[in-house]
Formats: sequence, structure tokens, C-alpha cells
Amino acid sequence: MKLHHLKPAPGAHKDRVRVGRGKASGKGKTSGRGQKGLHARNTLPTPGFEGGQMPLQRRLPKLGGFYSRNRVSYSPVNIERLNAFEAGAVVDPAALASRGLVRKRRAPVKILGRGELQVGLTVRAHAFSSSAREKIERAGGQAEVI
Repeated sequence: MKLHHLKPAPGAHKDRVRVGRGKASGKGKTSGRGQKGLHARNTLPTPGFEGGQMPLQRRLPKLGGFYSRNRVSYSPVNIERLNAFEAGAVVDPAALASRGLVRKRRAPVKILGRGELQVGLTVRAHAFSSSAREKIERAGGQAEVI
């Protein structure tokens, strides 16, 4: 057997349909596309077109939600980061900024309760989470709201 003897199995290959080649082909005149309309022409509807029905993006309301003008955006600092200070120190936003623990200098500081505190500190901040306040007092320190 040689390469020129090889051929595909019977029925494995069908001739392609040549549309628009006369009535006798069975696919002449309109070439299987029917009469007129979108599918008879070589065009597609725009994305989101629903056949004339009001599209979803126009049925939904235009404006959603709002931004509260009174929202306070805090700079968060976790309890575990305060272990960098020595025992008995007073920790305030300026001290946190000097150590690089606060990114936004103007934003109010909130102390959060992740981690444990090993040293007793006087912590002055704009807000405290309840777990942070509890852990500061358990370590022998004080939590003061500015």
C-alpha cells in the first residue's frame, strides 16, 4: 500500500453545497435564505436588539445607587501593629504616621482588633472597634477617643 492508495472512508466527506447556482441545484435564487428580512441580507442586528421589543438596557432605570456625602473614610490600623511601640507610650495619629502605619495623614484613624497586643499603651484615635478597645484594656492600656 502506498500513499496514493489511501482515501477516506465512504460517507466521511460530503461535497459542499454551492448556493446560488440555479434552480436545479435546489439552492438557487434565494440560496436557502427565504424571502426578504434580516436573515436574507448579510447583516446582523446590533448587540442588545430584541426584535423590536424594548431592550433590557432601556427597560432598566438609568441611575442606580448613591454616594453618601456624610460618609467618614477611616485609616484602619490593626492592634497587632501597635506592638512596635514601647510599653507606656502614648500612641496618637501623629505617632502612627511617623512610624508609617497610617497612609492618609488627614483621614481619621480607626483601631481594629486583628491580632493581640502585648504591651500596655495609651491609644488615642478617632474610633475603635469593640474588640480593639477590649484588647487594649486587657493588655493594661487605655483607649481614648479624640
